[in-house]
Amino acid sequence: MTARSLHWASINEISFVGGMRLLFWIARMFGRWPFRVVLYPVLGWYVLSKPRPRRASQAYLRRVAGYTSNAMPGVLRHFAAFGESILDKMLLWGGLFKLDTVDLHGGELITDAAAAGRGGLLICAHLGNLELCRVLSRQRRDIKMTVLVHTKHAQAFNDMLARLNPESQLNLMQVTEMSPATAILLSERVARGEFVVIAGDRVPVSHNPRVALADFMGAPAPFPVGPYVLANILQCPVFLLFSIRDGRRSSLYFEAFRDAVRIPRQGRDAAFQQLAGDYARRLEHYCLRAPLQWFNFYDFWHLPQLERSDAPR
Repeated sequence: MTARSLHWASINEISFVGGMRLLFWIARMFGRWPFRVVLYPVLGWYVLSKPRPRRASQAYLRRVAGYTSNAMPGVLRHFAAFGESILDKMLLWGGLFKLDTVDLHGGELITDAAAAGRGGLLICAHLGNLELCRVLSRQRRDIKMTVLVHTKHAQAFNDMLARLNPESQLNLMQVTEMSPATAILLSERVARGEFVVIAGDRVPVSHNPRVALADFMGAPAPFPVGPYVLANILQCPVFLLFSIRDGRRSSLYFEAFRDAVRIPRQGRDAAFQQLAGDYARRLEHYCLRAPLQWFNFYDFWHLPQLERSDAPR
């Protein structure tokens, strides 16, 4: 295995989270600026000691720089945004995040569907803080969401969130591969008017991931076809969901993507490529609006292979 070919699930992406409990306590007691004062030395050590995520961040920021005339911040700022996002997740589930600072754009797409008893599939990304979506859904009894995740590699962090609030684990479904039983379960939930959330910007945890190549930041990149296979099974409306933070406010953006997805028997690859390409264009749009908030610290443009099926990070 070369360093370049490692799968994202084999990379120790959040190993510096071990000290987040102390940093969370600092933020809770003294505010965000003291938190940042302590965070940057931690990040400095992480960036110096972890060359693979550092190189991935540098490569991504170079791609972003090709789309803007403004000088791009460095790797440390990129990782600082990741640290701030982790803090926000802890504040959310600790009951300390001000939800009135969250703006919903296109939220009527979801509320109207829920009011009509229609469910749907939400395709999200590792951009910003999607925990906001789960917290807001728990405040609305008419909106129920099941978030498909592969979190065994981040169990320590999820355990930390669970200690802050056991409800942080309630609507997560651990999925490594989409089995027929899982598909039936999700179909039943959508039929009841619920929503299923799945990420569209990380390839499956598999030795032979099924992907479609789509242009992203000026070069072909592998995107998973799983969300579109699932959409084909569920035969429900498909939406996109993106989250970005702008200063002290956060925004959730909901977009209509397809009324339904039907993958033909002939031309499946072309259909997947079209869907992945449409998703990639919207992801690129939001990444360029908030480039430091896309948190995929691995060689995204290279098709990876797994060392093992469930590697810790």
